[in-house]
This record gives sequence, C-alpha cells and structure tokens, in this order.
Amino acid sequence: MAGGLLVLGYAGVCGMIFLRQESFVFFPERAIAGTPVDVGLRYEPVRLQTADGLALGAWWIPAERPRGALVFAHGNGGNISHRIDKLALLHGLGLSVLAFDYRGYGESQGRPSEQGTYRDMDAAVGFVTGDKGVPPARVLYLGESLGGAVAVEAASRRPPAGLVLESSFTSVHAMARRYYPWLPARLLVTIRYDSLSRMRDVACPTLIIHSPDDDIVPYAMGRELFAAARQPKAFADLSGGHNSGGIAVSPEAQEALAAFVGAVLGPGS
Repeated sequence: MAGGLLVLGYAGVCGMIFLRQESFVFFPERAIAGTPVDVGLRYEPVRLQTADGLALGAWWIPAERPRGALVFAHGNGGNISHRIDKLALLHGLGLSVLAFDYRGYGESQGRPSEQGTYRDMDAAVGFVTGDKGVPPARVLYLGESLGGAVAVEAASRRPPAGLVLESSFTSVHAMARRYYPWLPARLLVTIRYDSLSRMRDVACPTLIIHSPDDDIVPYAMGRELFAAARQPKAFADLSGGHNSGGIAVSPEAQEALAAFVGAVLGPGS
C-alpha cells in the first residue's frame, strides 16, 4: 500500500512538472521599476513587432558617437527595468544599447516560451540592423543567464560581431538534473535551451564570464560553454553569487569586456 502511494505521488509530481514546466523556468514581472533616465541616460521607448504578431516593450539607448550596438537579452526573472545599472555600464563602452523584454515580461504582450523568446530576440536584432541601420558586423549580443541561451541561439543563425555570455547554463536538461536528480528530466522537460550543442554553430568571437561563487548556475557550466566555443574566445571570472554579483560589481570582468569590445569593434572615439 505504502509503495503504491509513493508511486502515485511520484507520478503526480512528474505530471505537475511536465504540465507546468514554464513556471519553473520563467519568472516575469510586469511592473516597470525605473527607466534609463534614472541613471542619466537618454533613451527612446520602442515597440518591437515579432514575426508572430506580438508587440514587445524595449528601450533604445543611443551612444553619442557609437562604435557599434549591443542587443541585451536579460535573464528569466524581472524585466529590463531591473538591469538599468548594467545597461549604463554597457552604454559607457561607447555602444548604443537595445534592451528588450521577452513576451509576458514588462510591457510586452503574450506569454513566455522557449520558441517565443527566440522570436523576440529576432525582433530585437531586426530592429537594430533594420530600423537603426547598424550593420551586423557592428552588433554585439550579450545574454545574461537564460538570456545567454537566447543569444546563443540567435548567434548560431544570425552571426553578430561578437557574443558575450554572462552566468549562463549549458541546457535546461542539465539544470534539471542538477536540481531534480530523482526525476527523468529528458522525458519530462520539453524546454531545452541547449546552448552547449549550439555553441559549435556560433562563428563569431565569444566572451564568457561566470562567477566561481555562482550559487544557481554552476561555474563548471560556464567552463563547459567556453570549451565548446570556437576560437577566438576568452573567459573571465565574475564576483559574487548569481543574483548578488555579476558584471556590475566585477572590475576584472569589466576590463575583460572592455578589451573584448575593443578587439571586436576597434577602439572607441
């Protein structure tokens, strides 16, 4: 009897995870907590249009004399308004920055999904290269955590001048095995974000930054992504935890990013 109840309970948990897996991956917030004006940046509110007909909220933060542009793909929680300090840091490198919210986040329509985030990234890249006329050879992608997987997928199809991955993971399956080793992840999890497999198709310079003290995405995953990346590539350590650290508080990683941008786009004016 007890064994049967355990089996039923296990099956119930598996069923819940299979049916509600999006709620384990995406943690959107609708409320906008601030804008680039709060850190002294001029910006243009933008409505991006996706291939499947959704409108996305985004900010275009132009540089006065840009040496290129950067498309910023954020992580799985919050929205773009929670990354204002990071956007200021990126803009300070002489880059015009486009920050966008995935469907279901911030002021964007729809509900988040893996394929949907890929379409959202396509809309963001299309805006920069089309509406703003920035050549792909002058565009960088930077993906933070889950956004790293979104940026890798885009880079495998639409090569940018350079790709930066901050605190990103190898795949959702690998993360599920880490946190739920008792579950048959490959049977249950249909959200893949398989960056490790896609890295071999990324044909642009890559910088990977990750903290040895990351308490959510293991440092080893950053090293795996680096090992899978093509040359030219570089790796730098971040400081702090996954949510308490990052490039905004990591001077050495900031230096590595500035060097990477200079190597890819040339010196700023």
